[in-house]
Amino acid sequence: MSLKIELKNLGILKQAEFSLGDLTLICGKNNTGKTYIAYALYAFLNAWRGLTEFGVNSTQIQRLLTDGGIKIELGGYAEKVDQLLAEACKRYTNQLDSTVFATTEGRFHNSEFHVQIDAIDIRNKELKRELGIAQERFLRYSKERGSEELTVSLVVQRDQEREIDPFFTERSVNFIIGNAIFSDSLPTPFIASAERTGLAIFRRELNFARNRLLEEMGRSNPKIDPQDLLFKAYQSYPVPIEDNADFIRQLEDIAKRNSFLAKEHPEVLDDFTDIIGGEYTITQDDQLYYTPKGTRLKLTMVESSSAVRSLVDLGFYLRHVAQKGHLLMVDEPELNLHPANQRRIARLFARLVNLGVKVFITTHSDYIVKELNTLIMLNHDKPHLKRIAKENGYQESELIRSDQVKVYMTQEALVPLEEGQKRRRRAHTLVEADVDPVLGIEARSFDETINEMNSIQADIVWGAE
Repeated sequence: MSLKIELKNLGILKQAEFSLGDLTLICGKNNTGKTYIAYALYAFLNAWRGLTEFGVNSTQIQRLLTDGGIKIELGGYAEKVDQLLAEACKRYTNQLDSTVFATTEGRFHNSEFHVQIDAIDIRNKELKRELGIAQERFLRYSKERGSEELTVSLVVQRDQEREIDPFFTERSVNFIIGNAIFSDSLPTPFIASAERTGLAIFRRELNFARNRLLEEMGRSNPKIDPQDLLFKAYQSYPVPIEDNADFIRQLEDIAKRNSFLAKEHPEVLDDFTDIIGGEYTITQDDQLYYTPKGTRLKLTMVESSSAVRSLVDLGFYLRHVAQKGHLLMVDEPELNLHPANQRRIARLFARLVNLGVKVFITTHSDYIVKELNTLIMLNHDKPHLKRIAKENGYQESELIRSDQVKVYMTQEALVPLEEGQKRRRRAHTLVEADVDPVLGIEARSFDETINEMNSIQADIVWGAE
């Protein structure tokens, strides 16, 4: 399933188009829009369910509450996918300044965000899921393969039926229809923002600030909506940073779950443990520690290395949250990592891709790009390549195909003509890089810098002759 994103007038970016691969890299110099792209994509994938309106009518909701179940034909919705997405993108664009980036109102008044997906084959989908509220089952929904009919049933105790809010039920059914149509096309995202190192250090302060806020809400005027106070208190940061902070703050609850990696592929978690040189633990009283391998030490995040702090959220995501079909987004995965560990992180990403987790990264790291090149170049059935892979400790599960990888460079280039323009002009945009099955990724911005450094050093050594 192809997912294509088009951006216009987003920060420094005049125009940009890209498609998600199994592994997507956005590379380029500082201050060229890489983080803007990541944040805009993450926030949309996190919000589209609340932005998409399927027109569920009150008669259907009343029948669900009265009879306990309804049937919904999905074919009509599938035919309007482009229209539904266009309306959702328009609503989303209107939120870019106030909600997504938490910046000055009107900063993104000229921005555009568009999403396109391939035609959806509703009949080929099979669903059987439940929707809960506060760990209590609420609605059950299912669809058989070969059918376009979605069945939604009420799952609630009889003595609770009168307490069900029709408006909330309508929003829940809207959510279910969205899941049934788009869940395979719009992946569930998780983001590790570039601010993650600081969030790990101030985790306790985040909890303290939130608890103080809740106390103040309890003492405040009962006519004031506590949710409104909570919303205002957290609107000073972009959505990805807020979500990152919430994730770090909720580690005690998150640690009670197991990801599909913990259940089916513990060797991947072992590799991650080797990268950080130890393990994270969260105690029953919500204290976060790092224990180096071969010791009994319990180090707080303040006492731990910057590399350990920068990988906390990734570690908990891999062990407790990750599911097949998710989109893992990491802004600058090389933060605080030695080149050897940058290479190992690249290999970890490749393994995740091969296990069904999509990966999106922004990076300045030539080590990560070159290691991915190696994984692509080794992925051929040739005796000398198999020998090289074995001698250097590469596993088959780490090798990836060139067609799994999408790479884009942020740079100045000619952008398409807009209405009223007579000449194409240069502006900040995205340029797709070649990913060759034999030679790997063509990352020109890295190569130019490395070649310049090599030339200077060669001149230093040989210039006197």
